[in-house]
Amino acid sequence: MNLNTGNWRISRRTALRGLGATVALPMLDCMVPAKAMANSAATDPKRSVFLYIPNGVNTLTWQIKEAGPDYELTGPMKALEKFRQEMTPISGLHHPNGIGKHHNCDKVWLTGADVPRDGGAFRNSVSIDQLMAEVQGVHTRFSSLELAVSGHSLAWSRDGIQLPAERNSRTVFNRLFGVEKDGKEVVRRRYQRRTSVLDVVLDDAKQMSKKVGAEDRTKLDEYLTAVRQVELRTERADSWLDIPKPEIDPVTVSKLTRKVDQSEAGEYYRLYYDLMTLALRTDMTRVITCMIGSESHGLAIPEIGVVQTRHELSHHNGDPEQMRRLTETDTFLIENLAYFLEQLKSVKENDNTLLDTTQVLWGSGMAYGHSHGNANLPTILAGGKSLGIKHGQHVDFNLPKIGQYDVSDSKGHYKICSTPVDSDARLSNLFVTMGQRVGIETDTFNDSLKSISDIVA
Repeated sequence: MNLNTGNWRISRRTALRGLGATVALPMLDCMVPAKAMANSAATDPKRSVFLYIPNGVNTLTWQIKEAGPDYELTGPMKALEKFRQEMTPISGLHHPNGIGKHHNCDKVWLTGADVPRDGGAFRNSVSIDQLMAEVQGVHTRFSSLELAVSGHSLAWSRDGIQLPAERNSRTVFNRLFGVEKDGKEVVRRRYQRRTSVLDVVLDDAKQMSKKVGAEDRTKLDEYLTAVRQVELRTERADSWLDIPKPEIDPVTVSKLTRKVDQSEAGEYYRLYYDLMTLALRTDMTRVITCMIGSESHGLAIPEIGVVQTRHELSHHNGDPEQMRRLTETDTFLIENLAYFLEQLKSVKENDNTLLDTTQVLWGSGMAYGHSHGNANLPTILAGGKSLGIKHGQHVDFNLPKIGQYDVSDSKGHYKICSTPVDSDARLSNLFVTMGQRVGIETDTFNDSLKSISDIVA
């Protein structure tokens, strides 16, 4: 048996026929390309999902008032009660570089990059999900998956270039599980032609960069980086052509490729969560980012009587009715997070569940939208028990310094959400901790100071 030829590997379709059933199997070692297996000896899945909500929350009804294990979930968060031992709400985190610079909250949520105070153009840095993809992505067909219910991508390359996000659920399914109608050899020739074209483009652009000014050279560098990303993804797709995609049962195919209108927000969100669950359980990827909505456009939720966008509601100017509706949308988003966690928990993997092997970060780069406060960011970390994450408490970096919360004093509480109580409590500290859980060997990320020991088992 020649291991180098790859002839010894079994296909997923073969495994399915042997079982006499059509199900979405997890990735087995014998289904992984030899190149991927050679890159790392550790193949136990270590997964990460990042979910971004726009414009923060109604912090007056959101704020948990007690630290430690005996905390009480506030009204909007009640749907998470059954996950108390599998999640950690965190208060008091912020991005030092983002304070007072709200214009790019979503763009720097996973990077912590320094944003110009005037909201002008800036060069981003790499996002934590892409560093995770470099470690865990060697085992999967897709190193990472970038989604957006609305808005744009949360992921940024090492060169600070934003990766494209897919906003069509049917396209996502076909990309993950669709079969090329033309056959793999035709597809391979297509990839080879694309590579040849990219080589010419790269060569021409490099020659041109020697003849232009500094500003144009910067634009060309960004363009070249984007071309290289296409080149890398093309090479990766070609290397996986001989590995069959998992065969999905017709009921699941129908469910995940059906057309759902955005006005049916509940069904629309759950469709994305179902897609993410299937992508993780089949080990098509181990790193997912999903923007639930951009700061300028979060979906209305007419099914619960909210016809305004989240951006409109967040700029409530103290109007009680607007604030009530904002709380209702907070509740709705948490209910959908609970749905996703339930789906992950329902999938068994040996002695673990899919939730145990997946760390899920849900949050925003803004505390509240009314005055664009971006300290005390709403943050929930769930799952990842088998990765060494410890849950069951509310981790609060504010209380040791303020003593207690008084949300009846709205101005006082808004101040906490605009100016950090603890300047050392940085969101990047959390990213260091999460990165270490999936094999990133580093003690720093951007403006981090240390990891967060409270959430490590």
